[in-house]
Amino acid sequence: MSRLQELRQALGRAHDELIELTGDENAFTAKQHEISDLEGQIRRTNQAMQARAALGRPADPGAGAHNGSEASGERAKFASLGEQLVAVMRHYGGDGTDPRLVRAPTGAGETDASSGGFLVQTDFANTILTRAYEMGQILQRVTRLPLGDNANGIKIPGIDETSRVTGSRWGGVQSYWLAEGDTVTASRPKFRLIELDLKKLMSVWYITDELMQSASMVSAIAEQAFSEEIRFMTEDSIFRGDGTGKPRGLLNATCKVTVAKQTGQASKTVLKENIDNMWSQCWARSRSNAVWFINQDVEPQLYSLVQVVGTAGVPVYLPANGLSGAPYGTLYGRPVIPVEYCESLGTEGDIVLADFSQYVLVDKGAAQQQSSIHVRFLYDEMVFRIIYRVDGAPTWHSSLTPYKGSAVKSPFITLASR
Repeated sequence: MSRLQELRQALGRAHDELIELTGDENAFTAKQHEISDLEGQIRRTNQAMQARAALGRPADPGAGAHNGSEASGERAKFASLGEQLVAVMRHYGGDGTDPRLVRAPTGAGETDASSGGFLVQTDFANTILTRAYEMGQILQRVTRLPLGDNANGIKIPGIDETSRVTGSRWGGVQSYWLAEGDTVTASRPKFRLIELDLKKLMSVWYITDELMQSASMVSAIAEQAFSEEIRFMTEDSIFRGDGTGKPRGLLNATCKVTVAKQTGQASKTVLKENIDNMWSQCWARSRSNAVWFINQDVEPQLYSLVQVVGTAGVPVYLPANGLSGAPYGTLYGRPVIPVEYCESLGTEGDIVLADFSQYVLVDKGAAQQQSSIHVRFLYDEMVFRIIYRVDGAPTWHSSLTPYKGSAVKSPFITLASR
């Protein structure tokens, strides 16, 4: 285990222990000093590792020659991703090294971004990841928390509330109506920690020498391809990830509520009663944010749903730009969005009601994406690589028992297989 990992683990233990020392002022103060000392050691260790890594970067005698930034000391930048890739190709072809190239660190450890090669210019990685978030119907709805350079995980304090029954709210807070002389039993909120440790998602593209001749084509393909792939893999894990080496998805969440099918319901069908029951078990505070996600094979089922009124009926599902007057169809006034991640018709996950504001996603932030390029000599190819470090999980750890009533509530509702 590296020195940096040991320090971070010690810091995590110290934070955990701090919670237990709130009743002892001296011990609490001493633990705070210990935490401060560990944070300082981590900061200094990172600085030392970054200084060592900098030795692996090429000299830059021509910095500023490309855009007049010599006076400011800033490194000149490439105009496009394709231009940078062509510069890398020329370097390995023996045509000289463009001073704008930055060699990646080569030592092992936290600062080793690529085990060799050249770092992709930061704003290019930023563009790729930003486009992924703009495109994603799920990514744009989660609660996203970027992490700092010195963090590989986060512990988020939360209220341990599983029931709204008196004595259970906020995990154990209770109030009393008192008569004169009455006493009460002390109560307090109960807390828990949501622990997220960054997982690694790697995207790789082998680029032939022939394709590299067109910088503009390479830029367009790389940005779109990697944006879409990062978005797809991340959203799919948010939907179905098992939490092992990837984020934990809603389909594997302990807080998910699965609504049973109707008695005698035919296979591969969706009934109005299914929709009613799913909506009724959606946590009331989530209804304003909740969105229906469906497999497109579910759509024909929705068109036939009606609410009987007397001898006639009104449609339950309002199609997009028709009765709904919106870009998406609606159920109970909430958007119905077809996505690839939903299961096939008749399988749990084919229709999902989800409030993704109750899902937290942490990452290193777009500017810190680790990227590199190196040559695959035997095949006359270059390798373009993006590493995205991310983790996520629902903020709830169980469904919620209501104050009155028996049906549990949740921000994540599915329909059982049928």
